[in-house]
Amino acid sequence: MKRTLGWISAAGMELILLALCVVLALTAPGFSKPENLLDILRNVSMQGIIAFGMTMVIISGEIDLSVGSAVAFSACFTAWSLRALLALGWSSAVAAPLVMALAVVIGFGVGSFTGLMRTRFQVPSFITTLALMTGLSGAAFLITDGRPIVIEPQWFGFLGAGYLGGVLPFPAVLFLLMFGVFHFVMNYTRFGRSVYAIGGNAEAARLSGIPVNRIRILTLGITSALAALSGILAASQGGAGGPTAGKQWEMDVIAAVIIGGTSLSGGSGRIWGTLIGVVFLGVILNGLTLLNVNEYWQLTVRGALILTAVLINRLHRPAA
Repeated sequence: MKRTLGWISAAGMELILLALCVVLALTAPGFSKPENLLDILRNVSMQGIIAFGMTMVIISGEIDLSVGSAVAFSACFTAWSLRALLALGWSSAVAAPLVMALAVVIGFGVGSFTGLMRTRFQVPSFITTLALMTGLSGAAFLITDGRPIVIEPQWFGFLGAGYLGGVLPFPAVLFLLMFGVFHFVMNYTRFGRSVYAIGGNAEAARLSGIPVNRIRILTLGITSALAALSGILAASQGGAGGPTAGKQWEMDVIAAVIIGGTSLSGGSGRIWGTLIGVVFLGVILNGLTLLNVNEYWQLTVRGALILTAVLINRLHRPAA
């Protein structure tokens, strides 16, 4: 009995998600259909990819508020650069991969800049990423002149809206692959153990030989690169790069990470928990839409459910 109760306590968020799915399956028309469940995965995939990186950042004791603006900048940069190269006569088969790779590299550079500001000048990541949130958004508007830039190669749309085998949404497949990668890294590699150690006690980690500054720069760089990747997927899905892409995603990403049990004070958290948190938010949004809840009420109900889930999760996992 004690073992059973312990398992129930440890699986608090999973049980909440299961209960929510059961309620929606009984009340929301079409919720339990396979195509709807796959749509949920597709809809949460881009934010979910960023959330895995954000989990590392928060576990290490940092924060990144710029990921939403990084999505917008990446989407606009990709669309603008691709259009420019195609106008110069480049083949889309060459131009598109080059532009996408460059967007991810720039994303990594932006995150690394945050890490350098944190490690070299002791500027809190909260402040730097708050500034980048505004700066990157402004850059996205400058690139596009405030209007979405249409992406011409039709095959490019497969990345954000295509299906593997005609059934599995490609973004959802990429999302699950990223989960596997980050779950392995955080649980079975020296890098992952170092991230936990830094979040728990940075000075003790430094004294034990862990390169604290390097790990911080890498976690922030990887997260920003993931935001750039999601920006590419968003541009692909919408067929255009717009400056409003990724608007307020940073809030949803951080909410998913916290719902999943990661402590904002650092040192504890799980990639699996983040996966549950991401799906939880997607299920709420999908269920409220199927129930035809007013858009303004959706925001209110969604906020209340998120807060309730976090409180229950904290009662079951008081480690934070």
